[in-house]
Amino acid sequence: MTEKEIQPKSESRSQYKKRKKIEERRTARREKIRVRLIPIWLRVVLVLVAIVISVLSGLIVGYGVIGDGNPFDALSKSTWTHIVDLVNKK
Repeated sequence: MTEKEIQPKSESRSQYKKRKKIEERRTARREKIRVRLIPIWLRVVLVLVAIVISVLSGLIVGYGVIGDGNPFDALSKSTWTHIVDLVNKK
């Protein structure tokens, strides 16, 4: 079959070529397989690690710099038991 046999009578040759090119692009997109550089499970783990690091660094900065205490006391158990006792005291 030639292009003229496939081409509908109502569209010109340039319109037909444009339509064909668009159809070829669509099929090429469907066939394209995406390879992930970082798997989804690793992304979730990285986000969780980033959250933990940011919370710990916020505790250290808040307790040490803003609160005028020893920065690493924010990570000790005795500090948190004291804070919980203050909060639960009615």
